Amino acid sequence: MYVNYALYSKKFDKIYIGYTSDLIDRFHSHNTLSSKGFTSKFRPWEVVYVEFVETKKEAMKREQQLKTSAGRRFVREQVELLVLISVS
Repeated sequence: MYVNYALYSKKFDKIYIGYTSDLIDRFHSHNTLSSKGFTSKFRPWEVVYVEFVETKKEAMKREQQLKTSAGRRFVREQVELLVLISVS
């Protein structure tokens, strides 16, 4: 089982999209372990979207879809929905 995920940095208004077989470990890596790379520059991150798939191949394909302009628009809408929910 794999999970596609989107992270959001409220502080920097940045989105990161990826996939993994262990979301908890990967999230921990993005927020504390890694010392270089994109995600280390824009901490803290929060998970704003998850989607489960069966195979790595499916996860890789979906990640590429989410990284298109339409996919990023979809993720941005998810972020905006969460903001609206948290304000209510």
